[in-house]
Amino acid sequence: MFQKVHVRLAALCAGITIFILLVMSCGYLYISERSLKNSGFIAFQNDMNTLISNLEQQTIITHEWLTRIENNGKYLINVIDNGVPFLYNERSTPEQKLLFKTSWEYYENHLKIQPLLSATDTWHAEYLFSSAENGGNDYYACIITSERNNGIFQVMILCSMEPLLAQIRTQRFLFFTLDLFAFIALALFSWYFTKRILRPLEENQRQQNQFISSASHELRTPLAVILSCASASMRASDGERIQFLESIQSEGLRMSKLIDDMLLLTRADQYRWTIRREATELDTLLLDAYEAFEAVAQEKSIRLFVDLPAHGVPPVSCDPERIRQVLAILLHNAISYTKENGIIRLFLETDEKNVKILVSDNGMGISDEEKKKIFERFYRSDQSRSEKGHFGLGLCIAAEIIHAHHGQILVSDTPGGGATFTVIL
Repeated sequence: MFQKVHVRLAALCAGITIFILLVMSCGYLYISERSLKNSGFIAFQNDMNTLISNLEQQTIITHEWLTRIENNGKYLINVIDNGVPFLYNERSTPEQKLLFKTSWEYYENHLKIQPLLSATDTWHAEYLFSSAENGGNDYYACIITSERNNGIFQVMILCSMEPLLAQIRTQRFLFFTLDLFAFIALALFSWYFTKRILRPLEENQRQQNQFISSASHELRTPLAVILSCASASMRASDGERIQFLESIQSEGLRMSKLIDDMLLLTRADQYRWTIRREATELDTLLLDAYEAFEAVAQEKSIRLFVDLPAHGVPPVSCDPERIRQVLAILLHNAISYTKENGIIRLFLETDEKNVKILVSDNGMGISDEEKKKIFERFYRSDQSRSEKGHFGLGLCIAAEIIHAHHGQILVSDTPGGGATFTVIL
């Protein structure tokens, strides 16, 4: 399922960004090409104005002057004097002659300008001209008409737009290449980015499946015991029936505790966990926890100590019931994993910003590999598999409580052996 979603999401993300990039590129090219064509046409008009000024100063039009005007082939020139072509026109190729003929016809049919009475003896018109007969090439064209010696002198000047069009094609190719690389980069980035987005969802799905599987497994065992005892009690004597009922009650309480823990974690996942903060004396909480677990520790011949700062500890804004629950979880784990004649210590430390609660034991300790997993749901070390009271949810609940307080819970090795849990508020 996630693979299909990944492909579709990556395609959607890449498609949208590529479409936006393509629209922006086309928009820029349109504006740039339009600007280049306008600039080229304005430059052509300026050149023609200069040429006309020189033409008006010429009394005799020579071949040398016309050759100089052609500017090494930049311009094509065709001259007509009183309707008679100049001999200079014979230098043109047949293709150029056909081009001039088409251009003259286009001018006569569409753009012929009649001089105003107040105008000078010379007038001109510049325009864009496309010759289908000449391969569809585009040209800047200028028609200059001058009255000389009671006659009409006309000059047609064509400037090929091919250099400008070649520049435009180069620019398009450059943009196409850059867009192609951008498309590939965006596709790869979208694939990687959407994979990163979906990774927490996949992990959450995996954890949910694992949670359901582990919960089902944990519930199956006490349920099997309850059903077995219920079935056996039907055929048992009165004395045996009491033992079966006690087993049913014990397993029912285990199931009830497991369900309560699961509901607690479910509320945490849904951010429906209520933290009732109030000014709390943490040293008092540690003393209460010490008194509550002292008898339990003595049953296992474990010595329990509490170490409080000599100076007073300022009140901390927290939920005292939740912190008491965390202390109970940590002390219960420490007692479970500490052998007889072991030592468990409760510490309270303060600095300028934080308060630290430490629960330290000299038990079997936690390997570095297990340190990464002990706060996961239903994780239990191999040494605790036989412990019926452990479902692997206690440390996970403790971590959720501390994170809800915007604090930290850490685990480290106790010097000399064992584990130390540190709660930072």
